[in-house]
Amino acid sequence: MTDATADSPQATNPSNNGEKRKMRKPAARAHLRLRHIGLMLTFVIMVCVPVGLSGWYLYARAADQYASTLGFTVRSEDVASAMDLFSGISSSLGGSSSPDSDILYEFIRSQRLVRNIDEKLNIKDAYSRYHDTDPLLSYDASGTIEDLTAYWQRMVRVSYDTGSGLIELRVLAFAPTEAKAIAQEIYDESLVMINALSAIAREDGTRYAREDLDFAVERVKVAREALTTFRLTNQIVDPSADIQGQVGLLNTLQSQQAAALIEYDMLASSVRGSDPRLEQAQRRISVIEQRITEERHKFGADGEGPGGGTYAKIIADFERLSADREFAENAYAAAQAAFEGARAESNRQSRYLAAYIQPTIAEKAEFPQRVYLLGIVALFSFLIWTISTLIYYALRDRG
Repeated sequence: MTDATADSPQATNPSNNGEKRKMRKPAARAHLRLRHIGLMLTFVIMVCVPVGLSGWYLYARAADQYASTLGFTVRSEDVASAMDLFSGISSSLGGSSSPDSDILYEFIRSQRLVRNIDEKLNIKDAYSRYHDTDPLLSYDASGTIEDLTAYWQRMVRVSYDTGSGLIELRVLAFAPTEAKAIAQEIYDESLVMINALSAIAREDGTRYAREDLDFAVERVKVAREALTTFRLTNQIVDPSADIQGQVGLLNTLQSQQAAALIEYDMLASSVRGSDPRLEQAQRRISVIEQRITEERHKFGADGEGPGGGTYAKIIADFERLSADREFAENAYAAAQAAFEGARAESNRQSRYLAAYIQPTIAEKAEFPQRVYLLGIVALFSFLIWTISTLIYYALRDRG
């Protein structure tokens, strides 16, 4: 018995007991439980229902939208002036005008443009045509201008490259002809805006120069009128010429005086003192000297000139008025040159709208992008369901 017991398998393999102890029961068969049903129910509610409703609305209710593409940029042309062309140091250069493109970009999205286009094309009715069947993607006709502007920014999509200044628009509407008409009207209104900006720039460039020129013209008028009044009052055209005449007369009298003195000396040396010719020569010298004294008295402080005034005062007033007129005329010439230069410079910098894509007309409806929108709804619905499920199980396990 001892040997049989010793030769038994259990006695020879003591590891069998350990292996039996390590063996476990097979996994129980999975059964559908309440939490599984809740998980599937939440998937249906949070994923399948939104996707199904979105698909039904997009394919059954949403109206087709047609796109018209328009692309343009603001160009600034620097035209060389005649002097530049003559000297050969400048040429006509063209370039984009980014600040004006920034203004135009904001103008396209503005309420003012929406109001202008609505007055011309009645876009409020055009966008609210399918509101009864498509309330989500159509415009509510009872909305305000702010609501229309917000809807406009959804239907008119603007792409703007700040580096090159290129502006590209995609205008959506419920009819291809309406989309093209709206795009064309945007281009026309933008052209009006650019012309207004150019006019403002030209006006700013010449306004101050024109003001200086007007002031210089008025000053020339005042100076000339003052000089004319002076001439009428004093009955003299040019005091300088009059004085030259007076000086010439004085020189002539002095020459006659010298001749009379020589003649008297010659008579005195050849005739007797009682000769009547000596008396006559003496009288002639006296008359000439008296006339010279009177002519010289005119140039004194009390000397009476033309018009009753003194020559000194007349000359002083005339020189003052002449200096004022000369200064006014020089200032007028400088202001005229500055104005012409400012006007030429403003005309050299002209802005215009260059359309590199004319408004297109669509042949098929590309919007709304049903597959893309449906995929977005499905993706976000699935993400929300997944995150909610993970949060639920995390909270349950911690509890």
